Amino acid sequence: MSSDKAKVHPLFAVPDVDAAPEEETPEREEQQFSSEPAVCQFCFGSGMEVVSGKGARRCRCRTQNNQAKLLEAARIPRRYSECSLQNYYPIKGNGTQLRAFNYAFRLVREYPAVDRGLVFMGTCGVGKTHLSVAILRGLIEKGIGCLFYEFGSLLKEIQNSYNPVSQTSELKVLAPVFESEVLVLDELGASKPTDWVRDTMMQIINTRYNDRKLTIFTTNYLDGRRAERDETLEDRIGVRLRSRLFEMCKTVQIEGEDYRKRFDTQQP
Repeated sequence: MSSDKAKVHPLFAVPDVDAAPEEETPEREEQQFSSEPAVCQFCFGSGMEVVSGKGARRCRCRTQNNQAKLLEAARIPRRYSECSLQNYYPIKGNGTQLRAFNYAFRLVREYPAVDRGLVFMGTCGVGKTHLSVAILRGLIEKGIGCLFYEFGSLLKEIQNSYNPVSQTSELKVLAPVFESEVLVLDELGASKPTDWVRDTMMQIINTRYNDRKLTIFTTNYLDGRRAERDETLEDRIGVRLRSRLFEMCKTVQIEGEDYRKRFDTQQP
């Protein structure tokens, strides 16, 4: 049976090998080439559905379409597109991961009655980005506009805006970062802390600080040194910015081993 004729389960793309091929009838061909859009069975195109005993409400089809648009606008990388609070599993006995999950869950549940964002702090592979994206997905389900940026990629886009051929400007790149209701800034401090990098960080963080915009940060740098040669987050972003973050966000340190190492131990 050809793949284009296979029935697809909503979760797994598994062809139904027992099913017989369906004949294409003239009526079916006519339906396939019909240009008329499908009408929602709940609101019949009106945008409002009637709920028995409760009255009218915004139709679920409009809500789903809005969520799809918000997800696309959020720029979540494909690697993390399926991350959610439902599929975040703290390692048994790791209290820091459970604590971080609880903070993320509470933020989504209580938003917009939330005064501070979060700084997820920890070494590579402990689930910082997963939780950050999970927060965005949870808020998008509530109809909140969100944006994800890896800090190094954002700096690269700003640098590219200086190229006259790119037909973009620094303001065009930064406007969504300034204005997004909720922003995730991933890998804070990972870029070499030049004067330009620190000035750009200050511009972004200070603007959102002054506008009281909720921001979620992740960083591999801690506040304390585990070894003499270690750099702290303050070393990477400066004293002024670290001070801003203390007021803007709750710092949540996550400990544990790099979960990606398990892929190296799997049998071929």
